[in-house]
Amino acid sequence: MDTVSALDEPLKKILGGTTAKVMAEQLGLNTVGDLLHHYPRRYAERGELTRLSDLPLDEHVTVVARVADARVLKFNNGRGQRLEVTLTDGSGRLQLVFFGKGIHKPHKDLLPGRRAMFAGKVSVFNRKLQLAHPEYALLDGEGGEEAVDAFAGRLMPIYPACQQMASWKIAKAVDAVLPSAREALDPLPEALRAGRALLPLPEALEKVHRPRTKADIEDARSRLKWDEAFVLQVALARRRMAETQLPATPRPLTPGGLLDAFDAKLPFTLTDGQQKVSREIFDDLATDHPMHRLLQGEVGSGKTLVALRAMLAVVDTGGQAAMLAPTEVLAQQHHRSITEMMGELAEGGMLGGAEQGTKVVLLTGSMGAAARRQALLDLVTGEAGIVIGTHALIEDKVQFHDLGLVVVDEQHRFGVEQRDALRGKGKQPPHLLVMTATPIPRTVAMTVFGDLETSVLDQLPAGRSPIASHVVPAKDKPHFLARAWERVREEVEAGHQAYVVCPRIGDEEDAPKGKGAKKKSGESGEPGEEAAAGDDKRPPLAVLEIADQLAKGPLAGLRVEVLHGRMHPDDKDAVMRRFAAGEVDALVATTVIEVGVNVPNATAMVIMDADRFGVSQLHQLRGRVGRGSAPGLCLLVSEMPEASPARARLAAVAGTLDGFELSRIDLEQRREGDVLGQAQSGARTSLRMLAVIEDEQVIEAAREEATAVVAADPELTGYPELRTALQALLDAEREQYLDKG
Repeated sequence: MDTVSALDEPLKKILGGTTAKVMAEQLGLNTVGDLLHHYPRRYAERGELTRLSDLPLDEHVTVVARVADARVLKFNNGRGQRLEVTLTDGSGRLQLVFFGKGIHKPHKDLLPGRRAMFAGKVSVFNRKLQLAHPEYALLDGEGGEEAVDAFAGRLMPIYPACQQMASWKIAKAVDAVLPSAREALDPLPEALRAGRALLPLPEALEKVHRPRTKADIEDARSRLKWDEAFVLQVALARRRMAETQLPATPRPLTPGGLLDAFDAKLPFTLTDGQQKVSREIFDDLATDHPMHRLLQGEVGSGKTLVALRAMLAVVDTGGQAAMLAPTEVLAQQHHRSITEMMGELAEGGMLGGAEQGTKVVLLTGSMGAAARRQALLDLVTGEAGIVIGTHALIEDKVQFHDLGLVVVDEQHRFGVEQRDALRGKGKQPPHLLVMTATPIPRTVAMTVFGDLETSVLDQLPAGRSPIASHVVPAKDKPHFLARAWERVREEVEAGHQAYVVCPRIGDEEDAPKGKGAKKKSGESGEPGEEAAAGDDKRPPLAVLEIADQLAKGPLAGLRVEVLHGRMHPDDKDAVMRRFAAGEVDALVATTVIEVGVNVPNATAMVIMDADRFGVSQLHQLRGRVGRGSAPGLCLLVSEMPEASPARARLAAVAGTLDGFELSRIDLEQRREGDVLGQAQSGARTSLRMLAVIEDEQVIEAAREEATAVVAADPELTGYPELRTALQALLDAEREQYLDKG
């Protein structure tokens, strides 16, 4: 068997068709290598019982516990019977239930005092945790040999499993393929492995699956984390190196131009943070290879101002700047705020415009033909120095005179192909500035945006008001919700305005039905983000229904309007203009208001079904209030019970205004597979062992080692195994995908 094919062998050849089919369909495991990299989630010690009080709801779990008692109960007038078994770990209890003909064997096996492994999905019945019809394997007494023999050692691996394939069945399959681990190609350079005293890969795979001691587990995990971190960082380092080889037109600062004129008319001084970040950007723009910078900052820290100054610096050199926004509402909002900030400087070539001004044009898909023709003409002639738009900017028809800088706002909503298309519109590759208001911990920035230099704006400008946040438990304490609407009325009576945010638009045929419902991009959450654990029994609250209820009930007499993604762009813009002008008291909206919307007079926000949103999304939404001189108020309404993880998330959001702290909490609470988000490429979600928050040191060290290896040998000719691992991680498309997340 040659070394490459041992791990590429299909599982069905070794395990048989039925087992292999379940593994492929339910767990995504197709080859020997896939199964060897399906690592145990944890290890149970012989004699150790699982803490039953820590079991997560709705998840498939494997527990080791002791039977406390078992009884057969009759129901349906004696026609049906069920077996109820109570498990204990000394502190908590867990109920098992078996029905009908399926009760005979467990009734015989599960005698009080017996220890066994149980696998099933945790549900709640009569306020008690329960597993219905779990699979089990006895660990002592008669019939226990099968499970025990497999783990003659003290440590039993507990694998991520599924309903159709219990952990001990996966363990049996691993036994069948473990000999192939000896053939595993080691992607780590020998010098690196020796220098950091890491195990060889075959030994690490052996020890992670069949450890004899806890030290074996630690050694194996350390080694396997290095593989994931290093191969990914090599991919990013190669990307960074390739970017530095590209030519770009240097855009040095030009004294006495548009930027100086703009700075002179600013009614305030820039914060130290804004000045520092601007200097980093100006230094990058002056070089002859493209800038690739990530600008991350708190909601309201002045990212748009920093980006505008960069755009003006490029216009001063005779170039053009394009700003890409994810939605039309946001593009219009940016266009409005930038033209307001620039004043007569945005009216270049027009009567009353400043002498050194330029034209700032808007380009969106829904513009009328005449306005669109004029905008396209202004771009191709260079009359317009700045263009703001949606993905309409990257259509074939759009030609630039000299595109020098691309600013991408809320970049995680854009595909790589779109950015590449825009990049191809310059005479040379333009400089790139990516803005995000979702604070990202350093480790994640290094992993997801590892080919971008990072600038952070963490100072809020003077004059921003504090925001008070509170959780409103609508089910437990309905009078709290009534009080929330009173607070909205009080804010309106004081001359202010309010937002009410709902997860759904309403009356759509394909309304998401509770948990796990996919949301539409830019409308009800991030692309592909699943609804946070809500109440399965009812769909999320909807804008159209809530607006109607409020207008007839608690907010009767106030001017209530709606805003959502299915409205015509002109109608959306008209509503936003009325709201900004103070002609609307309460705006009931979806997450279209999440980013970039700036109405300083809006002081209150009520988020309905707040548990359906992610932590960073709630933080984003909350940033829409408290933007003026009056303090902000954000009320997070939820029907989830107090003890639920969803309520813990909301309490965390209410407890801090620090976006970086919240993003850390958010990541710690997610499961392994989706820390880096489904929107990232498959490469990132392939992190199985590496935890981006805890493994900061590994990621930093791997980045240094990867940068050194790539600098010395860009084509990796001296590292054939590393090249193979890299190809497996990134086929040709994924190499592209790593572009910018």
